[in-house]
Amino acid sequence: MLRPWKTLFNISFRTDQTLVRQIADVIRKEIIKGRLERGASLPGSRSLAQDIGVNRKTVVFAYESLIAEGWLESKHKSGTFISENLPLIEEIPKRISKPLVSNFDYIHHHPFEVNDRPLDGNLIVFNEGGPDTRLAPLKELSMAYKRVFQRQGKWKLLGYGSEKGDRKLREMISVMLAQDRGLYTNPADICITRGSQMAIYLAAKVLVRPGDVIAVENPGYYAVRKLFHEAGAVLKAVNVDQDGINVDALEKLCLQTKIKAVYVTPHHQYPTTVIMKAGRRIRLLELSLQYNFAVIEDDYDHEYHFGTGNNLALASGEKAANVIYVSSLSKLIAPAIRVGYITGPKAFMESLINLRVQIDRQGDTILEHAIAELMENGTMARHARKAVAIYKERRDVMESCLRDNFGERISFRKPEGGLACWIKFNQKVNFNRYIGLLRLKGVQIVPPGSFYLDNQPSDYIRLGYGSLNKEELIQGIKIMSEV
Repeated sequence: MLRPWKTLFNISFRTDQTLVRQIADVIRKEIIKGRLERGASLPGSRSLAQDIGVNRKTVVFAYESLIAEGWLESKHKSGTFISENLPLIEEIPKRISKPLVSNFDYIHHHPFEVNDRPLDGNLIVFNEGGPDTRLAPLKELSMAYKRVFQRQGKWKLLGYGSEKGDRKLREMISVMLAQDRGLYTNPADICITRGSQMAIYLAAKVLVRPGDVIAVENPGYYAVRKLFHEAGAVLKAVNVDQDGINVDALEKLCLQTKIKAVYVTPHHQYPTTVIMKAGRRIRLLELSLQYNFAVIEDDYDHEYHFGTGNNLALASGEKAANVIYVSSLSKLIAPAIRVGYITGPKAFMESLINLRVQIDRQGDTILEHAIAELMENGTMARHARKAVAIYKERRDVMESCLRDNFGERISFRKPEGGLACWIKFNQKVNFNRYIGLLRLKGVQIVPPGSFYLDNQPSDYIRLGYGSLNKEELIQGIKIMSEV
């Protein structure tokens, strides 16, 4: 067992007991409480004596008394350890005072339910559309890490850096946005965050005052709805159809009440996967200028587009003065790599960056610099091309398996991008029972109710295919059909 960094004991130095007994009693109580576990090493007698300010022999006598009682054991040339065999520990009543209960007031935050986190067991998990971590460029990333630490002047990266994030990464993201998303932005107006969720949280805290109205897509992303609600916003649902968010319904809402912002996922709408049509994009931007509201564009998996065309970012439009653009590298690399980014109007970004400093001084500078290097030398672009080819094949396998196994029992449109399908069951399904039966068969899917603002019952599910290989997809969909 590893030695602890330092074991501290609180000795009261009472005058009615010898120091030997006090030290032995404290160690015995720590064993009973479980702070000192079986087999754990204790400090050497000289070290402990120095820490508590007593003679070394006092500690030696205390250790010897505990060894005699069976609490400790001494190992030659190794030290003193908590005994592996403590038969007396169950017999001695624990004289531990009843723990105090806190009595101060605080704000209660409700738990955030992660519906696609793999449960215990060897399950085939159809998540909400995450990437396959088995494809992540881990070797290249680890080599980039190594190069960062071998570089001359590497110590500079170990200190405090810019609250906006690593300068090199912001420059590379600026280049990537210009080339792939048609969005031209100054690296100074980009802020690196620990994932897109943090970026949207910061935007909400800067934008929202209690009672402000935020329009959200319906169905839409439940995590963002919760985030805006926690910020004090009043949420208003705007329905989504095959062309994206209904801008006519949004304009009616603007005529009824003052809208502070609208949150949209125009490239591959979450959860339906539909792409917002050009006419609606232009109209949404016009409405934002006409009614003075912000547009928060979540471009969460723009790398994975399989169609012939590739709609540019909403923020790249001529009338995009009010657009706040959010995206992430986590879908491209792996969910554990928490690197997102946000950009928007200069004054807004200055306020957001000032807030970011208050809650998170800076991100992981070394990770950010390593990723910047992979973007600069073309590794990330090559990985993206490879991943797109693999995910396109998996999408096609998914489509084929769904049609072969379910037939007319379901309806869906083949997605042009993203890593999930939006599927309608054409017959009534008790999803609670269905999900339970699937888990018994080793398959996990995401419950459908969370996609709608009012948690209304739904005939739709979002089935992610990106994280599963061909064999897993075939087996998982076969089980879903049979159940």
